[in-house]
Amino acid sequence: MRRPASRVAGSTPGLNVERELGVRVAEHTGTRPRPAGAPGRGRAARLRQWLGRALSGSGQERHAVVFVGKSTLAATAAWAVAYHVLQAESAAFAPFSAVLMLQVTVYQSVWHSLRYVAAVAAGVAVQLVFGFLFGTGLATFALVAATAATIGRWRRLGSEGAQVGTAAYFAFSTFVSAASGLERLSQLGEIIELVALGCGIGVLVNVLVLPPLRYRSAEYGVHVLARSLCDLMSDMYPALRQGQLDEDSAARWRDRAARLGPLVSQAQSSVDLARESGVYNPRRVLRRQVGRRAFSGYQAVIDALERVTYQVGSMTRSLTQCPRDGDGPEHGEFFRRYGDLLAALTHFTRLLGDLDEDRLDEQIPRLCSAAEEAGEQCRGLAGYAQDSLPLADPARPYGILLAEATRLMEEAQYTCDVLQRTVASP
Repeated sequence: MRRPASRVAGSTPGLNVERELGVRVAEHTGTRPRPAGAPGRGRAARLRQWLGRALSGSGQERHAVVFVGKSTLAATAAWAVAYHVLQAESAAFAPFSAVLMLQVTVYQSVWHSLRYVAAVAAGVAVQLVFGFLFGTGLATFALVAATAATIGRWRRLGSEGAQVGTAAYFAFSTFVSAASGLERLSQLGEIIELVALGCGIGVLVNVLVLPPLRYRSAEYGVHVLARSLCDLMSDMYPALRQGQLDEDSAARWRDRAARLGPLVSQAQSSVDLARESGVYNPRRVLRRQVGRRAFSGYQAVIDALERVTYQVGSMTRSLTQCPRDGDGPEHGEFFRRYGDLLAALTHFTRLLGDLDEDRLDEQIPRLCSAAEEAGEQCRGLAGYAQDSLPLADPARPYGILLAEATRLMEEAQYTCDVLQRTVASP
């Protein structure tokens, strides 16, 4: 099992990934929402729809409402404890730290909080040592700043390294304003105490109040990549069937295949986010107790689609090198059969683009049937090509195209095998 990917503190990469994937899904399915200023939709109607999605859905609207509610709860609880219970002079450190801990996954919250407290403690310690040794002059501040910046570059602190300097500056201000050495110690210790309190409350809220579980982000990743491949091949196979392969079309397909690379990276990020969201997450246990099982084969499916993406790219490059006059009628028949294979793969990727972990039992037989159809078309193409065309001639790309077709068919069958094993496993 790969270690969950680390995230940049203070950002919400999972939300960004899901937002980008959601937009692309909408573009491919024709359901992209209208702009806010589109005619026929008043502001009140749009507000009602937004609230309806927030209360009943699981999209970005619901995520926004949940985040606002959890932030309010964490900040209020941290302030209440710091100001009313502990009667701290710098109570704002607690709610500030608590809100920062509401990361997109519980795993991020836990590790972010540990690094954050360590960074703040390091910054305060630097000021404490240099303050007592060298006083509160400008030269001391410069020394504190340089030391904090150096410690902040330690890779173990990650993105929290910047907090070493921030904490050191706050500690310097507190140190200067304090009246005595004992008061300085007390106030600097209070900063660390409040930050640790806020981090603890933030993590606790994130764990106990609707902890984020993003299995669906992996599903979105499969959807976007599969539908993008489907769109490309659905443009290719009619032209190949009808003998309309030309230089401009082949170049356009090659460029579109090259632009699939970023979608592969986004899909991989979505799978990493889905895996990470289950770490330390109590909702993962609850799902199992109520009989719900999250589909665990997304990584293998995305890996297979990534290979398909590269193979389609290689195929389109080979098409740009294909002679236009061909080798008589055998040339046209080869590409007609090749179009039939791409039509079968288009149907397969279209089904894969609708993958739903709650309907896998009914979807997998259709996927496997489509993969078997692609296999039959590939075998027919291979038999015809071996009997009729010069596959070993390096000046003609028939052999390369046949090899790519075979790999595409094998990946389709492999994807079906992965899905079947995942659903069959306990």
